[in-house]
Amino acid sequence: MSSAHPQSSQPSQHAPELRAAARHVGRRRFLTTTGAAAALAFAVGLPATGAASATELDARRIPHDPFTLGVASGDPLPTSVLLWTRLAPRPFEADGGLPLARVTVHWELAHDARFRRIVRRGTALAHPEFRHAVHVEVPHLDPGREYHYRFRAGGWTSGTGRTRTAPATGAATSRLRLAAVSCQAYHDGYYTALGHLAREDVDVVFHLGDYLYEYAVDSAGGARKYTDRVLPDLFNRETVTLEDYRLRYALYKSDPDLRAVHAAHPFVVTWDDHETENNYADGVSENEDPPEEFLLRRAAAYRAYWEHQPLRRTQRPHGPDAQLYRRLHWGRLAQFDVLDTRQYRSDQAYGDGAHVPGPESDDPARTITGATQERWLIDGWRNSRALWNVVPQQVTFSQRRLDLNPVAKLSMDAWDGYRASRRRVLDGAGAAGIDNLMVLTGDVHVGYAFDIKADFDDPSSKTLGTEIVATSVTSGKDGSEKPSNWATYTQANSHLKFYDGRRGYVTVELGRSQARADFRTVSAVTTPGAAIRTAASFVTEVGDQGLREV
Repeated sequence: MSSAHPQSSQPSQHAPELRAAARHVGRRRFLTTTGAAAALAFAVGLPATGAASATELDARRIPHDPFTLGVASGDPLPTSVLLWTRLAPRPFEADGGLPLARVTVHWELAHDARFRRIVRRGTALAHPEFRHAVHVEVPHLDPGREYHYRFRAGGWTSGTGRTRTAPATGAATSRLRLAAVSCQAYHDGYYTALGHLAREDVDVVFHLGDYLYEYAVDSAGGARKYTDRVLPDLFNRETVTLEDYRLRYALYKSDPDLRAVHAAHPFVVTWDDHETENNYADGVSENEDPPEEFLLRRAAAYRAYWEHQPLRRTQRPHGPDAQLYRRLHWGRLAQFDVLDTRQYRSDQAYGDGAHVPGPESDDPARTITGATQERWLIDGWRNSRALWNVVPQQVTFSQRRLDLNPVAKLSMDAWDGYRASRRRVLDGAGAAGIDNLMVLTGDVHVGYAFDIKADFDDPSSKTLGTEIVATSVTSGKDGSEKPSNWATYTQANSHLKFYDGRRGYVTVELGRSQARADFRTVSAVTTPGAAIRTAASFVTEVGDQGLREV
């Protein structure tokens, strides 16, 4: 989130480790992918490429269940799905409880949950270099079909996951129901909302960032206030090294509701800042650490992210770089352009935070996407044949005036801090003839519904699309229906149609004539078991953009 966390200004206790690692490569060499990868290998003591593959562990010797982190699937294509798991019989140990040896993992894909009608089966190698994570890209499947999958290692069998392929590219699909989630700080509460989402009837879940938080988690799990367990001290520090990030993912994925929602639905994931560090911008860290140190940390964070997410080979990082932006289709109904607004952005203007717009923030040279991704997005719109063009991304896209002054402060971490970048994107959508534009957003720990205006300062200007902002799963703890700034924000922003500060998620149903968004909230996350309810519902019509409450 754009506001600073009280821990974020603390100097990292791991800085000496980063400095020591960075000294082993010169700064100029480090700033290349090859140099960063070499520094990363040194920092974590990894074997040279291929060294561990010389030995193989007999999976029958694994003494404990290795599927403690669950299963997941992601990025559904018309004839392919991506299946994920990671072997970790002792997930809270640095090596996951396995030696530095590869493990053969068997997988099965079936039409039915009892696996009586097997469609595909095969094996994959779980390499220690990737902490025994498994990514299986299963080809030659039927479009628009539900499947069930599982893994086996030795005598151990994973839980069963459910996934689906996208419809055929030219299919005249009439309906898609998706969910959007974001911001799941483990230490801020229970994943109650995810447990409810696991039982929802949705085709795909979009995770819009802050899957992980780098902040320390104490022995009681923060706001969870555990009395039935004591978390190891190794979580009670900020994540910086590759080992830190891997262990933190293990902690998050130990949560049964998170495992359940991954097993129930395919995910499409993108990161924001906390998967690495609060409010970083490209190679600039929040605390202005030397670039050679911060990029080493970013390389560790990106690697651990890929290891623990259902992502394809094309998203695998190279040192401190990874191409996470990508395009997915759901027949002719929807095109999804998944963005990365963190890795390529210009540094936040005016020192970040809230500030009135000015020459620095409005400099046309500034970008939140980077020039290459911006061209990719607009070119993709020019070639789109979809009815709905949906942009899952991280930070608030629409203008959000933060006070009632004639010239209001805006968030310099959101698209408001990159207004020229936003203008180019909206002009590109207009030039491409995009009539039904929807932006899906996370980050701000509240639910918003915006009309995207041609001129945000002119309420009578054309509505170009809609923005649906998913509240956090837990971040910000319980929240409230009307936060303290509710009256100010709703008065200052006439295009803001909904604002709710409770935890939960949003579901969106895309159809041939309209889209409907349902904001689903829970009353509390600091105590488990809260019920789910629909706080509000909105529709926007095909060819007549603008949100209307129903």
